[in-house]
Amino acid sequence: MTIKFRFAAPLALALGLAVSSLGVSSLPAKAAGGDTPHLQEWSFAGFFGQYDKDQLRRGFKVFQTVCVSCHTLEKVAFRNLAEPGGPELPLEEVQQIAAGWPIQVKDINDKGDPIERAPRLADRFPSQYANEAAARVMHNGALPPDQSVIAKARTFERGFPNWVTDIFTQYNENGVDYIVALLNGYEDAPEGFKVPDGSFYNKYFPGHIIGMAPPLADGLVTYGDGTPETQLQYSKDVAAFLMWAAEPSLDVRKRLGWYVLGFLVIFAGLLYATKWTVWRQVKGHA
Repeated sequence: MTIKFRFAAPLALALGLAVSSLGVSSLPAKAAGGDTPHLQEWSFAGFFGQYDKDQLRRGFKVFQTVCVSCHTLEKVAFRNLAEPGGPELPLEEVQQIAAGWPIQVKDINDKGDPIERAPRLADRFPSQYANEAAARVMHNGALPPDQSVIAKARTFERGFPNWVTDIFTQYNENGVDYIVALLNGYEDAPEGFKVPDGSFYNKYFPGHIIGMAPPLADGLVTYGDGTPETQLQYSKDVAAFLMWAAEPSLDVRKRLGWYVLGFLVIFAGLLYATKWTVWRQVKGHA
């Protein structure tokens, strides 16, 4: 028995690490006080999921047109928009986007004097706020969160037994499902529910009171590729873009996970063959 299962523990550990590399979701943090979002269909879901580049491009357009007026994207560089695995925009187009970006980059010139200049490819998306206090003053005390990792930072609790089955289905889209729900969750408050001035009722936001006004509406952004220009479509596209911003290496990670699993299968076969060759003449070997 000892000989037969001597490799079971390390092999199980190795398989666990490989499956993790494919994207097993951990237990989501509980976001109390909001309704449970509806699950959406995503091209990047599951073992074989990959980003839809066209959707990422549309999502960036929504972010560029709508979200950038309040939110920052400080962990993403302009050059990332042209890199493999993302929107993969032409480099010349990204250079034009950076040069025409409405927010300037604070820098220092050759004389050591502080200046402001147009962003370059290597620059990260600049913040429009001097500091957190300035951001709060502009938004009635609310602080618009940076969107760089929002698709991973915001989530919801699916509860038992969903979190068990999620391990096998590779469900890891809590964040983007929540973003879509939030952007479409504005409605009139129930009778007797007091919403402070300058705030809004959102059935998916924890506590239901949110400082952000409804940002999307039908026809707000022009796509020009035949994709429906609806609020729901905008929310899905920008959520997918924010998922890429939070996890730009998802495509590579999933491909690597399959390579690792293939290697482990071959390695397990070699280990068994070696064990059988070494121990086959031992008396009483099973």
